[in-house]
Amino acid sequence: MDYTKELNTSKRVLMGPGPSDVHPRVLKAMSTPLIGHLDPEFLEIMDDIKVMTQKTFQTENQLTFVVSAPGSAGMETCLVNLLEPGDEAVICIHGVFGNRMADIAERCGAKVVKVEVPWGEHIEPQQLKDALENCNPKLVAIVHAETSTGVLQPLEEISKIAKDAGALLVVDAVTSYCGTELKVDEWGIDAIYSGTQKCLSAPPGLSPVSFSKKAVEVLENRKTKVQSWFLDLTMVKNYWSGAKRAYHHTGPVSAMFALREALRLVLEEGLGNRFKRHHENHLLLKNGLEELGFSFLVKEGFRLPMLNSVLLPEGIDEAAIRGTLLNKYNIEVGGGLGALAGKIWRIGLMGESSDVNHVNMLLSALKAEIK
Repeated sequence: MDYTKELNTSKRVLMGPGPSDVHPRVLKAMSTPLIGHLDPEFLEIMDDIKVMTQKTFQTENQLTFVVSAPGSAGMETCLVNLLEPGDEAVICIHGVFGNRMADIAERCGAKVVKVEVPWGEHIEPQQLKDALENCNPKLVAIVHAETSTGVLQPLEEISKIAKDAGALLVVDAVTSYCGTELKVDEWGIDAIYSGTQKCLSAPPGLSPVSFSKKAVEVLENRKTKVQSWFLDLTMVKNYWSGAKRAYHHTGPVSAMFALREALRLVLEEGLGNRFKRHHENHLLLKNGLEELGFSFLVKEGFRLPMLNSVLLPEGIDEAAIRGTLLNKYNIEVGGGLGALAGKIWRIGLMGESSDVNHVNMLLSALKAEIK
């Protein structure tokens, strides 16, 4: 691109692992003229966002807000605030993002116990139970929707096992939030984080998080300072609550405008309707892909409806076909990460990108190119 020219990117059909397409109302909200990040009107907008984030997480947790950074910062927010040097943490790993949680926990000075399964599989509750017999963890951390593999991890039994061991449950819901059932209070989740650019269909760069009362107690009883100044909730929470808001950082005003509208769209549709839409479009895509010779990495019953990890028909150059989809049809799909690089596609049906037209566009392009 020539930096002297006005910015004008291609109009892509976003069907990768994120970001997803954004509703025109969200883009319009994002273009609203700026106001100050401590302006009384902006503080009201923050309150709106907090209430809608509670509703979409299905929680009454008072410490529910949005980190001014993407989902990886939400991950770090949960772990650096709850872990101190010497703590034990059990990290369940079934893809890239479980490994990332383990890395952050180790950087906090925690002793990490890993519960691992091959990529494409889910964690069995008994595996966690066995690991907990030999340690005394402060928390158990697990990915609900593993973006690198397409696995949807059941959480209810995992939660019970963690509670029986006296541990907090930390959950990565970056890809599942607003796309499939997620019940923070009912499932006993103590700390959860997500991102705005997937099933919520807002621009990237923000991370909704929520902490239970028990997690807040752990935070308030820390013996050491939180490792990160910017993510230290003992300070950040005063910017999001209380009669007198304390300045902490300059909030991303335009991104918050967009997020407010994206949350309104979710609640207008209704969580149940939104989850049903994602599931039905997943089935439509599944049937069409299987007719073309594709197969799924993850076994049925544990597949994400919004992130489809598929193996290509024999003899197909996955990178070449992905390039053709992008350059000829303007359709973006994702390749594999880590151990799955070059072996799978990750096809996203997230938020505004989860509709019948997107599925049919992709299937039509594939039928024309795969002969």
